[in-house]
Amino acid sequence: MSRIALGLAGCVIAASVVCAQTARTVTFDQDKVGAPPQGFSTALTGQGKAGVWVVMKDAQSPERGNVLAQTDPDPTDYRFPLCVLDDVSAKNLDLSVMFKPVTGRGDQAAGLVWRYKDANNYYIVRANALENNVVLYKVQNGRRTDLPLKGVGRTYGKKVTVPSGQWSTLRVVATGSLFEVFLDRQKLYEVEDTTFPDPGKVGVWTKADSVTYFDDLSVIAK
Repeated sequence: MSRIALGLAGCVIAASVVCAQTARTVTFDQDKVGAPPQGFSTALTGQGKAGVWVVMKDAQSPERGNVLAQTDPDPTDYRFPLCVLDDVSAKNLDLSVMFKPVTGRGDQAAGLVWRYKDANNYYIVRANALENNVVLYKVQNGRRTDLPLKGVGRTYGKKVTVPSGQWSTLRVVATGSLFEVFLDRQKLYEVEDTTFPDPGKVGVWTKADSVTYFDDLSVIAK
């Protein structure tokens, strides 16, 4: 199965201790190359093909190990393949993933999903190498809506360079109704929304014909 690093922050490890914060990172290094990742479920928002999620080798990855890839380039526009971690559910969290947009004529997108209820209800922040922006959405009853930036009011995220064919890191910190968005350690903006107040699963996401690689999916549940 996937190598999963478990950490306990700010406490002594003992049977009688309940820690306020746990950390987990999925690296995919122990998964079989060419097979789906263990411990994950796949889903689809929208139309088109469901997506093909497999573990691959990438010599250009920071650790030169295994990565998770969505490899089906179906160009259906309203098509969002998801790969969701089965046994993590959290409300307040620090969530990040490394990603590399590989190909896509219509989109080269990589996304992080949190408070996932099902394939039609969750939050998503995504980076797009063709549009060079990072946008935070809610998907409610299958409808994707971009959310306004706190203190700015405008929607559709922020313009920022998202390199194609290179590894970057996307991160969101969720505390109650407040979401802070980062790209490569740079804080981009904040969003406030109360649509999904309950704990939910986490995962990764692509759009349309995006072929995208992911690595080191990290979640710190607070």
